[in-house]
Amino acid sequence: MIERLKSLFGSPQDEPTQPDSHQLAVAATALMVQLSRVDNDQDDEELQTIVNFAVEAHQVTRDEAEEILQDALSQADDATSLYEFTGLINEQLNQEEKQALLGSIWRVAFADGRIDKYEEHLIRRMADLLHLNHREFMQARHRAEGAG
Repeated sequence: MIERLKSLFGSPQDEPTQPDSHQLAVAATALMVQLSRVDNDQDDEELQTIVNFAVEAHQVTRDEAEEILQDALSQADDATSLYEFTGLINEQLNQEEKQALLGSIWRVAFADGRIDKYEEHLIRRMADLLHLNHREFMQARHRAEGAG
């Protein structure tokens, strides 16, 4: 009976493993993909900005960044909520790293030259899920505007 309960609930060696850097990169990229789709106008500039972010942030080659983007596009298609991605990010990144990620998300939003009200609303939700306050939200926006 005890063995059966253990098998139902899993044993200590069945503990989940730490996500690898690829999983973290896909989660961050998937947030950007969700943003690029919110205005129903996912364009090449936004996708190129996402690939550039992956190359810079994750120190990967352009081919690896394209692979991360494809994984993120696939996962974004299957996602039921943003928490699937922000939960992993919150576990792995510190506050400063999450602020940098939010700045990159803003850069994707600015890639097409305009901020749609749906984009801004979604970024606000992402910031909240990443436990970033209004000041951090605005600082990330201003840094991204200045970088564009």
